[in-house]
Amino acid sequence: MPRLSEVIAALDALWPPASAEDWDAVGTVCGDPDQEVSRVLFAVDPVQEIVDEAVKLDADLLVTHHPLYLRGTTTVAASNFKGRVVHTLIKNDIALHVAHTNADRADPGVSDALAGALDLRVVRPLVPDPTDADGRRGLGRLCELDHPLTVREFAASAAERLPATAQGIRVAGDPEALVRTVAVSGGSGDSLFADVRAAGVDAFLTADLRHHPASEARAHSPLALLDAAHWATEWPWCELAAAQLDEISDRHGWDLRVHVSKTVTDPWNSHSPSPGAPN
Repeated sequence: MPRLSEVIAALDALWPPASAEDWDAVGTVCGDPDQEVSRVLFAVDPVQEIVDEAVKLDADLLVTHHPLYLRGTTTVAASNFKGRVVHTLIKNDIALHVAHTNADRADPGVSDALAGALDLRVVRPLVPDPTDADGRRGLGRLCELDHPLTVREFAASAAERLPATAQGIRVAGDPEALVRTVAVSGGSGDSLFADVRAAGVDAFLTADLRHHPASEARAHSPLALLDAAHWATEWPWCELAAAQLDEISDRHGWDLRVHVSKTVTDPWNSHSPSPGAPN
C-alpha cells in the first residue's frame, strides 16, 4: 500500500497547488504523511455527514473540492462543527486533502467534468491560463452541442443529467431560442460574464447567479442563463478525479479502493414553487 505522502504527490501532479487562486486554501488539512492508504473517498464538501461516511467506509483519505478552512481559524475545538470534523478525522486516522481552484484550472478539471455530464463537446477554456502554452488549462469551458436544442430542451436535459437537487435548473432567456454553443463553469460563475459575452456563446450554465449580475447580463445580450445548484455542477468532478486516481493506482500497483460519495450536501433540500409562476 502507498503512503499518504505518495498519494498526495500524485494528486498534486494532477492539480498543482501553485495554480490555485491566491485567496484559496488547498492541500492537505490533516494526516500523517507516513500512514498507509488503502481506501479513498471523494466528495464536494468536507462536512460532518461526509466525514461520518468516510469513517463508516473505513477510508484512510478523504479528498474534497471545497476547503474546510477557507479563511483560516484560531481553533479546532470540537465545540464548533469544523472542529468536530477535524477531531473525527484525526481520531479515525483519516487524512483530508483539498483540491479547489487548482482543480478548476486543471486539464481535465471541474468544468470538463461538468461538460461531460451535460454531453457537451469541449472546445477550449473560457478563461485560458496564460502559463499554459497548449491552451488547455483555465477557468470554465467553451463547448458545442452535437445538434441544436432550444433553451427549454437544453435546460430539461441539464436537469436530467446533473444530480437531482431541490433547485433544479433556473433559466433566464427565450425558452425557444436555439442553443448551439455553451459556456460552462462549475461552481459560482457570475464573475465570468464579461468573458462569456466576449465568447459570443448562446448560453451560459453555471451556479449561484445573483440578481444584479444576471439582470445586467440579460440586458447586454440575448444570452440564455442556466443557473444550477452549486453542488450539482461540481459533483461530476468527483467521478472524474476518482477515475484519475484509479488509473494512477493501477499504474503504480497500489491497489487502492477509490469511492465517490453520492450523499447530497447541497444545503437546499426543498422547493415550493410560487403559484402561477412561469415554468
